[in-house]
Amino acid sequence: MTKVGVLVGSLRKNSFSSKVAKNVVELFPDGFEVEFVEIGNLPLFNQDWEEELGTPAEVTEFRHTVKGLDAVLIVTPEYNRSIPAVLKNALDVGSRPYGESVWNGKPAAIISQSPGTLAGFGANHHLRQVLAFLNMPVVQQPEAYIGSVHELLDENGMFNNDTRQFLQSFVDAFVDLIKKHTK
Repeated sequence: MTKVGVLVGSLRKNSFSSKVAKNVVELFPDGFEVEFVEIGNLPLFNQDWEEELGTPAEVTEFRHTVKGLDAVLIVTPEYNRSIPAVLKNALDVGSRPYGESVWNGKPAAIISQSPGTLAGFGANHHLRQVLAFLNMPVVQQPEAYIGSVHELLDENGMFNNDTRQFLQSFVDAFVDLIKKHTK
């Protein structure tokens, strides 16, 4: 069984990112186990954990969870033309201590979304920079920017067929990347 973790970059209850993520997890084929990974409970990264403070239990649990994953899907909004602090913090927490990153080599995919028409373009590309440094191969095509997300979801939080079809092609590309890197 291939394990894929989903990080949602918004803490808001019923956020568009969480709705997008819930739609996408249903598109993975048999043989893939997809789980949401909590990031909202992580304390802000502090390098002193590596010395006198000791590592908080939430951080240890998070790092253990991520180590057990084969791949990571990130669904995020854009905040001020970049990624939300909670998401960046989770990536930082998992990357330390130096040389012990839990992200190293894990295939990743990014979906950015926004009620606006730019669809989280800035967040998507800032996130790609961070993931490149973390040595995570990322789905390049198709790119997943979902603009006007609020117009694509029905009253039950489900996507229309065209959007669902696009997201299926995105998940298929991600599955191919995962298989390529987890042989």
